[in-house]
Amino acid sequence: MTVSLHPPSDRPIGRRMRDHGVVAVEQRSSRVRAGVAGAVSVGAGLGAAEVITGLLSLSISPVIAVGEEVIRLTPGDLAEAAISAVGQLDKPLLVIGTVVGALGLGVLAGVLAARWMLAGVAVLAAMGVVGVFAAQRAADSAMADSFPPVAGAVVSVLVLAYLARFSRPAVAGSTADLSRRAFLRSAGVVAASAVVLAAAGQWLSRGRRAVEAARASLALDVHRPSAPPGVEAGVNGVESWATSNDMFYRIDTALSVPHLVPEEWRLRVHGMVDRELVLTYDDLLRRGLVDAWITLCCVSNEIGGSLISNAKWSGVRVADVLEEAGVSPDADAVLSTSADGWNCGTPLAALTDDRNALLAVAMNGEPLPVEHGFPVRIVVPGLYGFVSATKWVVDIEVTRFADFAAYWTERGWSPTGPVKTQSRIDAPRNGADVGAGKVAVGGIAWAQHTGIDAVEVRVDDGEWQPARLASVPNVDTWRQWAWEWDAGPGDHRLAVRATDSSGETQTGEVAGVVPDGATGWHTISVTVS
Repeated sequence: MTVSLHPPSDRPIGRRMRDHGVVAVEQRSSRVRAGVAGAVSVGAGLGAAEVITGLLSLSISPVIAVGEEVIRLTPGDLAEAAISAVGQLDKPLLVIGTVVGALGLGVLAGVLAARWMLAGVAVLAAMGVVGVFAAQRAADSAMADSFPPVAGAVVSVLVLAYLARFSRPAVAGSTADLSRRAFLRSAGVVAASAVVLAAAGQWLSRGRRAVEAARASLALDVHRPSAPPGVEAGVNGVESWATSNDMFYRIDTALSVPHLVPEEWRLRVHGMVDRELVLTYDDLLRRGLVDAWITLCCVSNEIGGSLISNAKWSGVRVADVLEEAGVSPDADAVLSTSADGWNCGTPLAALTDDRNALLAVAMNGEPLPVEHGFPVRIVVPGLYGFVSATKWVVDIEVTRFADFAAYWTERGWSPTGPVKTQSRIDAPRNGADVGAGKVAVGGIAWAQHTGIDAVEVRVDDGEWQPARLASVPNVDTWRQWAWEWDAGPGDHRLAVRATDSSGETQTGEVAGVVPDGATGWHTISVTVS
């Protein structure tokens, strides 16, 4: 009797195992190609959406609209955590995160489409719906704003259907290699086209260039300022008393800043007033401009943080405009609104007392930068920006706090937001290694519209020592200070505290920024060798 050494097959076992391995490898490769196909499809859709946004001269692209919606839906404490973690990088990172998230959903769509095309199409269609929803939620949205996300979704579906044919496993002869090469060529062409489309869309979005051209053509009666004498304390490493425009901190909710030209700008003043006003840019300038050095501070500024800057602002006093409108004695607040729909409530008293609360048109001797509110913004000394510093302002309603909830107060922040007395050590830096002997210690302190009367420094748990104060032109700016330390060897902790002109010394009790600003003494550690 003859015994066969092979199973009942016309192929040896080794060959069958090799074939099985090839099939498994090709299946894994096909899944990868499916995911890449989905991501490339979404990239093509985003590029197409950018081009259509530019061609139609729309104000906001789907990526920006979705990002704005994320900002609107983010709880206040989470937004604060993000600002604390990344500072002024929050918006670029949000845009990047939105794109990465969209590409990730594209991967999911591609993998699903490889097994069931309708499932992948459903994911892409859902992304289009989200884009339309976000676009229609944007300020001053119109029906045309829905075109880019719809077109982007359609392009994504068509590209996915085209690339999906390369995602099917193929193992016969050289078919697998041919399929992979064809996929790489096709996906590469589509990805490159998506990048070109996105760049073209950005080029077509010339609203920013039109605004910059209008800004450059203005001839305002303002001059580039120089810092007043005596404001620098003379300690190396302390932040400059006057902040340049490009270094001025920026915290707001706008991913895509409003593009307003002065000729089209209007400010409506209404509500609890005797006479409603609608002012043009020229109306504002005819009133004459007031110059004032004013320090602005974000409520999100942690102890020792950098979300504070000082500039010379030029504009029209808000008090004069409100006086012309005739404010009702029953009003206690002003609700100001930006062109992008953001709003805040400001105590009426802070806009009508002797401080220079301004409808600002210039910053450090030039028209406002676009990111800082061009053509007109509000600047109020003594209040955190979240209740006062409305950029791109187009509406002022005189009202009562009891009758509205503004953007940040709806998210758990205080409705009023007066700036708290604070101080900061700039030199030496935390963690620095300094030589024994005389060490120059310096920094800044602030209590806008109250003023700083004293700054004290202590080493470890020793006695508080008075620091020398530089001069200031008014009580609305920060104040530099300096102290000479006879440093002995070892590890030491330096702390600073300030006392304002009302006699109040800042508390050492540590509190976070929510709901109305951080408290505590800024403390650093240094090593003396």
